[in-house]
This record gives sequence, C-alpha cells and structure tokens, in this order.
Amino acid sequence: MKLRALMIGMGLLCTFSSFAASELRYGLEAEYPPFESRNASGELEGFDVELGNAICKAAALKCTWVETSFDALIPGLVAKKFDAINSAMNITDQRRKSIDFTQPIYRIPSQLVGKAGTAVDTSGEGLKGKTIGVLQGSIQETYAKEHWEKHGVTVVSYKDQNMAWADLLNGRIDASLVMSAAGQAGFLSKPQGKGFGFIGKPVSDDTILGSGIGFGLRKGDEATKKQLDAAIDKVRADGTIAKLADKYFPGIDVSVK
Repeated sequence: MKLRALMIGMGLLCTFSSFAASELRYGLEAEYPPFESRNASGELEGFDVELGNAICKAAALKCTWVETSFDALIPGLVAKKFDAINSAMNITDQRRKSIDFTQPIYRIPSQLVGKAGTAVDTSGEGLKGKTIGVLQGSIQETYAKEHWEKHGVTVVSYKDQNMAWADLLNGRIDASLVMSAAGQAGFLSKPQGKGFGFIGKPVSDDTILGSGIGFGLRKGDEATKKQLDAAIDKVRADGTIAKLADKYFPGIDVSVK
C-alpha cells in the first residue's frame, strides 16, 4: 500500500510538473503600440504579442498574458505574478541586477519626436531649457535623466506613452524620447501626428540603452531561459521575426548586431 501510494504521489508530481512546464505567463504593459496594445475589440495585438505567440508555439507552450504598468513589470516578475516579461524591454546592465534575460531578440533605436522640421542637437547642452517626455520606468527615462537633466533639461515621466503624446499635442512638452518604431506607429502615422516627426539623430549609449530587446526572466530560471532561447532561435531561422518586423516596422532594421 505504501509503495502504491508513493507511486501515485510521484505520478501526480510528474503530471503537475509537466502541466506547469507547458504554460507560460507573459507580463506586459499594453499601452505601447505597435509593440503591444488593445484593439477596438479589446484584444491584445502588436509585434510583441505576435512574436510571443510564435515563440510559445515553437516551444510547445500555452501562453497567457498578465497586464501591469511598465515600471511594475520587474517587481511583478520577481513576485511570480508571471513567468517572463514580454514588453519591448531592453536588456541593460542595470536591469540585470534584478532579473535575467533571454538572448536579445531584436533591437530598435531611440529618437526624439517633436515638431516636424525642428533642428535639434540631442546633446544635453543642445536641449537646455527644453521639456522632454519619457515613459516611466523605461531606458529612455534613464537616458534622459543621465544625459540631459543635469544640463537644465526638464524630464517628465508618464505612466503610459499616450499621456506623453497628449502633452506633446498640447504643448506641455517639447518632445518625447521613444523607440523609433513606437513613435512612428503609435503617433506619427496617425492623424494626430500630423505636423510632427523625428527630430535630431538617434541617441546612443549601450550601457543604458542596452544590447537589444529580450524576455525578462527571474534570476536563476535556467530551465525557462533554455526553453525560450531555443524557441527564439527557431523563429529567427524560419524568418518569423523578419516577417513581423516588415509588418510592424517597415524600413527599420531590427536585427541584433
């Protein structure tokens, strides 16, 4: 009887482990088109959503999605509210102090969006006296505060990027620093973006802006990292990442160098 009970218990444990390993909960902030947002029907859509589903398919995983604000993604991952961050999060040394990452999947340059035709020097001295909007918790926020704030630039952080666009339209800020694809699809390509455009050159600082975008993982979660890295290799090799990039970011090279 004891042996039978032990065998049943082991069987249940294996079943549970198999079940747990077959599901993946993504954490995301769904206010950042074209990466992730909700359409008129309330469904999640965007590059990261399609990419995440493709990677889950390649890894034979069932995906679910958990929404939170961008600055709550890392705390939520650490608290085990979800298993991986899939929300256009750049891999940086600062973030690596708290979490691990998969391999880089794609890379997007960061650039200012402001009044079309505005000549701007994106150095701190060149932006002195200007007010720049950034997404709260983003690497663009870190960059702006590190490179610009000490030169007399006012950096305003927003809970979601749509709030920054609203203030840009109302003249409360002079420009917003965003990933170029988000600026193009989320604002410039829409009617409200008429009269605005990218201004100045893309900013650069690999220490802050990172080596590319990947999925955030809990420290030490090697099993999930191995599983997702293998699936990422598959979707890169079969052309899925390139096809999605052409769909959402036409003309932008997202390859990881």
